[in-house]
Amino acid sequence: MTTPFLDEKTLEYSSSIWPGMVLKRGERHMLLQSPIMLDSLASSIHGGGLSRLRRVVNIYVDRFYNCDHPEQDIIQSLREWRYPIDTTAGLLTAVQLQHTSVLEEQGEHASIFCCSTAGISNAARAGAERTTFAAYKPGTINTILAINGRLTQSAMVNAMITAVEAKAAALADLDVRDPDNGRVATGTTTDAIILCVSQNKDYPVEHHYAGTATDLGAAIGRTVYGTVTEGLLAAWKERKA
Repeated sequence: MTTPFLDEKTLEYSSSIWPGMVLKRGERHMLLQSPIMLDSLASSIHGGGLSRLRRVVNIYVDRFYNCDHPEQDIIQSLREWRYPIDTTAGLLTAVQLQHTSVLEEQGEHASIFCCSTAGISNAARAGAERTTFAAYKPGTINTILAINGRLTQSAMVNAMITAVEAKAAALADLDVRDPDNGRVATGTTTDAIILCVSQNKDYPVEHHYAGTATDLGAAIGRTVYGTVTEGLLAAWKERKA
C-alpha cells in the first residue's frame, strides 16, 4: 500500500495497518510517533545504537548547515518541539520533506511501516576509492523502518542488512552513479537508517532471520526499495519542472 507524499497539504498520516502509528509534518521536521515503546537499532546521530524509542524525527536542514555540533542541534530542536529527549531519535536531511515517501505492508506474522527521504547529491559506491571526510553531514537517504512483530536482536541486524541491500538495488535500477568514478552508486556518503520493532506478543512467531529468503525480509526489501525509488523520482520530477 502506498500513500500520497506528505506535501504541504498533507500534515498527518495515520497508519492503516498499525493502530496508533502516526506520521506528522511539523516545523522543519517529520515525526513518526508510535503508540507504544519500541526496541530500536539505528545509525542516527541522536538515539542511535540499541535503544528504546517512541518517536523518530527527520529534521530538514539546508545544504549550508553548519555541522559542527549535530547532536546538540537535534537536542535543541527536540526541546523546542517538546519531544522527550531520551525516547526520541533524530535524523538530519537536506532533502525536501514534501518528498517523504511511505509504504506499508501487512503480513501474517509481522506488519511493516516504512518511510524514506531520498536525494543523491553525494552519491557514492562502497568499496571504491574516493575522497573521505570525518565531519558529519546531513543524511541524504534517510529510512525509518518500523516493524509490528517480534524479532531477536540478530534478526534486527539481519533486517538492517536487507534494508541496505534494497536501497542499493533501488539506486542500481535507477542507474544512479558515483560522480568520482562513474560506477553504480550503492548509497550516498551520509545515509542513515532507524529500525524500530514493537515485539508485539499478539504475533505468535518470533523472527530469528530477516534476510531475503524470508517473508519478513522480502517485505522489508519491497518497502525500502519502493520508498527510496518513489522519493528519488519525485525529487527528480520537481527539479525538472
